[in-house]
Amino acid sequence: MEKQTKLANKHLWREIKRHGSIYAILLIPVVYYVVFKYFPIWNGQIAFKDFKARNGVMESPWASTKGALDLFKYFKTFVNAYYFKQLIRNTLMYSFGKLLVSVPLSIILAVVLYESRRKYLRPIVQTLAYLPHFLSWVIVYGVLLSLFAPGDGVVNDIIKACGGEPVNFMTDTKVFPWIVIFSDAWKEMGWSAIIFIAALMAIDPSLYEAAMVEGATAWQRTLNITLPSILPVIATVVLLRLGTILDAGFNQMYMLYSIPVYEVADIIDTWVYRQGLLEFNYSLATAAGIFKGVIGMCLVLFSNRLVSKISDSTLL
Repeated sequence: MEKQTKLANKHLWREIKRHGSIYAILLIPVVYYVVFKYFPIWNGQIAFKDFKARNGVMESPWASTKGALDLFKYFKTFVNAYYFKQLIRNTLMYSFGKLLVSVPLSIILAVVLYESRRKYLRPIVQTLAYLPHFLSWVIVYGVLLSLFAPGDGVVNDIIKACGGEPVNFMTDTKVFPWIVIFSDAWKEMGWSAIIFIAALMAIDPSLYEAAMVEGATAWQRTLNITLPSILPVIATVVLLRLGTILDAGFNQMYMLYSIPVYEVADIIDTWVYRQGLLEFNYSLATAAGIFKGVIGMCLVLFSNRLVSKISDSTLL
């Protein structure tokens, strides 16, 4: 038995040495997840402590209320906070809004590209659709500002040319949510369409040939062949997005929101950022983050069960 173990270890190290370059590349994401994902779990205990930076994580006392041990003190504070319902409402509003807008637009783009008969045009459109994904939200904010600025924005220039009054879209609580949802859809639509294009490529071409022989139009082929064929993929993508429904997009919101639109723009992530890094309420911010993480984990497990029922594979 011991000899077999030694031979197995020797074979393992031989394979690692043989594929050293691959393991070296793999080391980068492993270190990233260990440092930024797993190690912070240990510090998550400050959600249950009256954390003091000068005392450190280990030396800070456990949370208490009027001298009595109260480990869920900061969770109760977060849930009972005046802004709690507003934060949940805004977070869900943007998450579901992006889901309902981005996924259909991605599917439409994928189908249009797949059905396009101009082969030279397809790669050009694909490239232009992918490009916004690689732009940071800082750059996208600049683009939105040039479009919607009240002074010299393109949209307001058109409104003024038509005799109207300029509108400050970025600080209008009724317009701002739509800007957030559709700017996200514009930025990520092309990238999200990749998985649907891959699913479309797997459809048997003979199905389309048979439909054309029967006289089916392009629209009928799309409704009766294309969409039903990629329905499992669509369902899987939607369920995956449901698993992260509380991730409304911190980077985007942090760049776009301002004090006038806090009422409709403040989400859990931005609130945690302000409480933790700006107001130094580390315990409260961590408690809110754990609250969000636990709900997210439950949603991922729930999504995994649903995916297993509609496809042969699971997420976990």
